[in-house]
Amino acid sequence: MTPTAPRFGTAHVLWLILATAALLGTVLSGTASAHAALTGSDPKDGAVVATAPKGVTLTFSEQVALGDDAIRVLEPSGKRADTGELRDLSTGAVVKYGVNLHAGLPDGTYTVAWRAVSADSHPISGAFTFSIGAPSKTTVALPGEKAGGGVVGVLYGIARYVSYGGFVLLVGGAAFVLACWPRGAAVRPLQRLVVRGWVALTAATAALLLLRGPYTGAGFGPGSLGAVLETKTGAALVSRLLLLGAAALFVAVLFGAYTRRQDEGEKKDLTFGLAIGGTVVAAGIAGTWALSEHASAGLQPLVAMPVDIVHLLAMAAWLGGLAALLVVLYREPSIERPAVRRFSRVAFGSVVVLAATGIYQSWRQVGSWSALTGTAYGRLLLLKVGLVAVLVGVAWVSRRWTGRLAETAAVAAQSGEDAEAGKDVEAGEVAEAGKDVEAGEDAGGARGQAAVPDDPERAAQLARQRAALATARARRARDADPERAGLRRSVLAEAGVAVVLLAVTTVLTTTEPGRTEEEAGRAQASAPAAVPDRPLDLALPFDTGGVNGKGTVRLTLDPGRSGGNAMHVYAEDPGGRPLDVPELKVSFTLESQQIGPLPVVPDRVTAGHWTSAAVQIPMPGEWKLQVTVRTSDIDQTTIDKNVKIG
Repeated sequence: MTPTAPRFGTAHVLWLILATAALLGTVLSGTASAHAALTGSDPKDGAVVATAPKGVTLTFSEQVALGDDAIRVLEPSGKRADTGELRDLSTGAVVKYGVNLHAGLPDGTYTVAWRAVSADSHPISGAFTFSIGAPSKTTVALPGEKAGGGVVGVLYGIARYVSYGGFVLLVGGAAFVLACWPRGAAVRPLQRLVVRGWVALTAATAALLLLRGPYTGAGFGPGSLGAVLETKTGAALVSRLLLLGAAALFVAVLFGAYTRRQDEGEKKDLTFGLAIGGTVVAAGIAGTWALSEHASAGLQPLVAMPVDIVHLLAMAAWLGGLAALLVVLYREPSIERPAVRRFSRVAFGSVVVLAATGIYQSWRQVGSWSALTGTAYGRLLLLKVGLVAVLVGVAWVSRRWTGRLAETAAVAAQSGEDAEAGKDVEAGEVAEAGKDVEAGEDAGGARGQAAVPDDPERAAQLARQRAALATARARRARDADPERAGLRRSVLAEAGVAVVLLAVTTVLTTTEPGRTEEEAGRAQASAPAAVPDRPLDLALPFDTGGVNGKGTVRLTLDPGRSGGNAMHVYAEDPGGRPLDVPELKVSFTLESQQIGPLPVVPDRVTAGHWTSAAVQIPMPGEWKLQVTVRTSDIDQTTIDKNVKIG
């Protein structure tokens, strides 16, 4: 007996596709981050202040929404140090919020914990510390989990993915029927695909509405749900549910009254009405994403939101139509070649629209070549572009199979008449039906005809058997067509790439845009540095090039903050012994503010030890420290080092 390799069926391929998409979504979800960033605070992170401040302020890179207890200041013991009243201190383009502190706070280290929702609906949170008088131990324990993380974050991410998938199946499947294959409105597998898309989108939207409160840190319950409904995201989700009610009516008409229309004029008018109404409803549903997420925040929102809607509709028309074509090719005995050609043209137009809108969105969200490769958003975008390129390549193969598709009118007509009855008969019944029908025909047509009026049940059974046999023959003819088999394989490959592409798109919508990440990084870099918890301590090797010209300079600056500091400088030879050099000078330069160089000439205390008790650093920042060492009349070198001084 010759061994044969097991067949890798369609179901296995689909499960592999879904598992790959889920794994990719899980891996990539670790790159998701906030879309607004904390760019500054007063006091700064790690600062040590002499007296207790009157309040704490936070500055963000873009507009945020803060609720009750959004900013909490905790004493070292864990007791609340703030009054709990949030103050909006924003002016112009500066987004700043703060809370007042109680009077008479004791010395020690205080913890500031905050949470907010960025303008594009994503939660952000963080914590930092500052000290009054001197640092101390603190008993404050903050959750290590960031906002939007944990089990709730995973469930919310799954619901987002399902909502995108449901939208694609609902809109793309309906568009496939109206624009490419009107006869498909009566095909049960295609009906089930569109209805399941509607169910998935509705269920996912309801889940997002219920999970929104705990996802943003507001808790779970009627109170948090009421607060969610007052937000932009809550209003968008409720609007989506209302629009899905209109979509249910559209689906009912499409698969009901539309399929029963026989008059060509009436059907044409109904097709036009369904196309207009469906486009309005689909654009409205797409608008619920555009009005509450990336497109609604940042640059040019009035342009970005319509572009985002068009982008989503083109994606649904392409990927949803692809899913519909895949179902038809595998579940329906026949689909006319003109229908496949029409979808090919729709897909090509969708790709052109996606390319145009995608270029604009990429420029808007990335902003620079460095952000394209240096940020998580940029790298995900490159991955998405690569997947789209693969998908277009596979689609090109499908177009070639479409051009070679060969089918006979007889098979198409026969499958159109008998497909509905054949769906209810299993493979065993088909085989039995073939035997019964052939036996009945061999026994004589007159006797078979006589059995019909005498036994209605037997007549119905024979009718089902004949229909099943006809369907089986049509499917055998379909499967024997190499062009159609090739088209099925290429469309299946397209669908696999599309599932992964949709997962990447979902993660991309929860990832901080590259432009925002770079702007926040520049703002943090230009902000005054945090005050260190200990004095500045540096070891700087030098080589003047002369005899005994090698060694190390150790410099300490205490307390290492703006204002007065005590500086000690030690010169050592390579063996660690004091090195008494003829001259040693120090200077400080703050290049960002064009301050300096500020020279410091320390006093010699002993061999290899210099000191200065009055080094004045006028303001915090990243200072350029220069130490000049002269070991002889002609041998001298200057060492540069950038240091952060708070």
